[in-house]
Amino acid sequence: KSTMSAKQIITPALRAAVHVRSSKLNSEVAKSAAAYLSSAPSGGKHVLPDLPYDYAALEPCISAETMEIHHSKHHNTYVTNLNATLEKLDAAVSSGDVSGIISLQSALKFNGGGHVNHTLFWENLTSKGNSEFPTTGPLKEAVDARFGDLEGMKKEVSAMTVAVQGSGWGWLGFDKKTGRIEAATCANQDPLQATTGLVPLLGIDVWEHAYYVDYRNVRPNYVSAIWDVINWKTVEERLVSAKA
Repeated sequence: KSTMSAKQIITPALRAAVHVRSSKLNSEVAKSAAAYLSSAPSGGKHVLPDLPYDYAALEPCISAETMEIHHSKHHNTYVTNLNATLEKLDAAVSSGDVSGIISLQSALKFNGGGHVNHTLFWENLTSKGNSEFPTTGPLKEAVDARFGDLEGMKKEVSAMTVAVQGSGWGWLGFDKKTGRIEAATCANQDPLQATTGLVPLLGIDVWEHAYYVDYRNVRPNYVSAIWDVINWKTVEERLVSAKA
């Protein structure tokens, strides 16, 4: 993965590549285009990540049927569309098509966010037998400081997540400015950090494809059940990393 900053890529390499004057290429658009293009893996294509467990591992909370559809169909579609959009972006950048670059921003945000969000989601789930909240350590301390205890955190995050209008995500995130964890929600596939500044620790997908097979349209039951399959070890590792 590239370690170059967006500014390094844009000046002068990106502008030279598009053959346009700096005044023509809006700096924010240029930064966005450079960031997306530099985010592509070394092979040039984003790929659907393998799950660290079987599709049936989260039953009865989430069925194997839901997991297979969600992972192999829905997440895979985001990956496919992200790669296709990045190809169009590369072509637009190479030809200096500023209007084309701008027109792709929505698709990049939606499909890129879908890929990022789902990758985080799979990693913060685990089989019911491995979902044990720590009795000591940084995660428990952060939860107790902000929410009082685990049940207080689950209650607040659940209420906000269930209340998401239409499709979206519920999140537990780390605020680097305050050093505290916070509950948040995002619409559609908007990624948490880019939208709110919070570093994602735990995500709950409340698009209907995540739960309709198992819970029909009763979102509260799904959100209540998903706490039984949270990988708290991964959540704590993300917290420690975000604090570093």
